[in-house]
Amino acid sequence: MLEFLSTVDWHPLTLSLKVAFVATLAALVAGLALGWVFARKRFPGRNVLEAFCMLPLVLPPTVIGYAILVAAGRRSPLGAWLRENLDYTIIFNWHGAAIASAVVALPLVLKSASAAFSNVDRSLEKAASTLGQSPWSVFVRVTLPLAWPGILAGTLLAFARAMGEFGASLMVAGSIPQQTQTLSMAIYDAVQAGHNDLALLLVVVTSLLSIFILVASNRYLSLR
Repeated sequence: MLEFLSTVDWHPLTLSLKVAFVATLAALVAGLALGWVFARKRFPGRNVLEAFCMLPLVLPPTVIGYAILVAAGRRSPLGAWLRENLDYTIIFNWHGAAIASAVVALPLVLKSASAAFSNVDRSLEKAASTLGQSPWSVFVRVTLPLAWPGILAGTLLAFARAMGEFGASLMVAGSIPQQTQTLSMAIYDAVQAGHNDLALLLVVVTSLLSIFILVASNRYLSLR
């Protein structure tokens, strides 16, 4: 068993953790901003915009991957500009996998943040304002700490979702060993190649990580 473990390539695991971390950070920043807007503001088209932001939760991952290719692929205006001016492309790049994972993870952060901000006692914010605190100071010192348990729970779920992303990442980044092959892609490739022992090991590792994240998420949800 130890000999088998020593021959396993753990690069997909480390890459998955890196992709999930970057994707979750991006989803957290966008989710916090959008969650606050949807929780506190009322404007025409709000429900349509919120539904659009939640689309990655219900659309097939391949649709998300195709949309990213259309928006930032090599033949798109943005992709062509990046290639010509910066010699850079997200296609067949782990950055593309991170972008795809961030898009599919965003709804989990957004919905949790929106619910958490809605549950904050507004009277506490008003009290801080009457004491001379600026809107930004009120948000950082009052709103965010009170909403943080719910936001963190959603962020952990987003991390788990980003760790397990397959379809969108595969379309954008491919499955190149040592470069863009994440854990979920490595499992698929191992099954396709008939390496069942390796596939089982990677499934166990993925399942244990997911269980740990879900337990942590439930713990923070109980603090709300």
